[in-house]
Amino acid sequence: QVQLVESGGGLVQAGGSLRLSCAASGRTFSTSTMGWFRQAPGKEREFVAAISWSGGLTYYADSVKGRFTISRDNGKNTVNLEMNRLKPEDTAVYYCARGRGYGSRRVADFDSWGQGTQVTISS
Repeated sequence: QVQLVESGGGLVQAGGSLRLSCAASGRTFSTSTMGWFRQAPGKEREFVAAISWSGGLTYYADSVKGRFTISRDNGKNTVNLEMNRLKPEDTAVYYCARGRGYGSRRVADFDSWGQGTQVTISS
């Protein structure tokens, strides 16, 4: 099991940037795929980005590709999401989660969820 705590959310104008961080505790962090998901009001939780245990491989939802960058620091047990050129449709609660394997975008293939951090983009 991994315990996860997200931070860095806030209110920014469209076109702006935010950096989300996820602090992890637990021995399996450095050997696990890590991902970011988001959930807007009235919508299902959706995949945003994920990164392999080494940080060498990443994959993104089409809606954020080219604007968001996921990274990790296994020495500090953190995974980050750099978000640029933000749009109002990026407004959601963002969650960090541990993946059971690399390559999945399904909520069911991720466990050890954090409590989420709110991101609000004004137009």
